[in-house]
Amino acid sequence: MLSSMAKEHQAKQTKRKQEQELKRKEAIEASNELTKALVEHLNVGVAQAYLNQKKLDAEAKQLHVGATNFAKQTQQWLQLIDNFSSALKELGDVENWARSIENDMHIIQNTLEIAYKTSRQVQQNPS
Repeated sequence: MLSSMAKEHQAKQTKRKQEQELKRKEAIEASNELTKALVEHLNVGVAQAYLNQKKLDAEAKQLHVGATNFAKQTQQWLQLIDNFSSALKELGDVENWARSIENDMHIIQNTLEIAYKTSRQVQQNPS
């Protein structure tokens, strides 16, 4: 009887060990699946972040190129405006020069008229 009880106890212990081993394997498998699912979920987020970063880098590069082109265009416009301003100044200088010559010519004309009238009067009235 004692030996049958010992065998029975040993059989139950073996059965429990087998059940424990089975449950341990199931727990390990479940934790592996959970870890795999978490890693996949994280990888999806990381992949999305990587794609977003690539897009941001491309857009930043494009923005830099656009800003550089804008700066070049702005420089060209500034040069064009400076040239235009210089041309206007020169035109103003020419206008002042022409006015000055016109005034000088009026003075010369008035002087010649006075001289002509005086010389005519002298010729008509020789006293």
